[in-house]
Amino acid sequence: MSYNSISAFAAQTAANAAASASSSSSSAGSANSSLALTQNDFLQLLVTQMQNQDPTQPTNPSQFVNEFSALSEVSGISSMSNSMSALSNSMSSAQILSGTNLIGHTVIASGNSASLTAGGSITGAVNVPAGTTALTVQVTDASGQLVKTFSVPPQSGVTPFTWDGTTNSGGTAPAGTYNFNISATTNGAQSSLTPELAYQVNSVTLDPSTNSLTLNTNGGSLPLSAVSQVM
Repeated sequence: MSYNSISAFAAQTAANAAASASSSSSSAGSANSSLALTQNDFLQLLVTQMQNQDPTQPTNPSQFVNEFSALSEVSGISSMSNSMSALSNSMSSAQILSGTNLIGHTVIASGNSASLTAGGSITGAVNVPAGTTALTVQVTDASGQLVKTFSVPPQSGVTPFTWDGTTNSGGTAPAGTYNFNISATTNGAQSSLTPELAYQVNSVTLDPSTNSLTLNTNGGSLPLSAVSQVM
């Protein structure tokens, strides 16, 4: 494409940059290549224009500075777009790497339900406020029926607990999903606390639109941000 002035070239370059910013990632490489070629064309056009300018009407230096600044700004925007794209790709790679390292591990994450295997147990933890004198864990089944109630000695800060799968009647609960409710007595007042339970990570899923990582566990899907401990 030919240009009859530096102004026309700068305007076309700006239009090309805007189109490149809105294009898909698959066309980013070709757009960047096109921009690099037009920068060379700009320098050639600049030299040619100065060599062939009318001595009686030389090119306005201020106009040249403005045109060159406009081109530099367009080039800077394009470079910033490329850098952001590279950063996004790096973040995606880092998310995938950190996620795959969790596969097969047990994580502690916020949640009130977990799966019990036959003859197994469920462990968890709860952040206990200062001044707590009593801590009670209630386990219910999928239908909401109370299965087990047990007390946990409160500790300052994070207090771990384990349900061994036994019931209030002394039997053993069948395999399945169970819900946990924790109540605390703090300075004489009752309150409910949010439990954190242990989950086995089976696989991970990356959302390409948000770069957010989801852990697929034996207790369902969990966002990576919900994890407080890796065991």
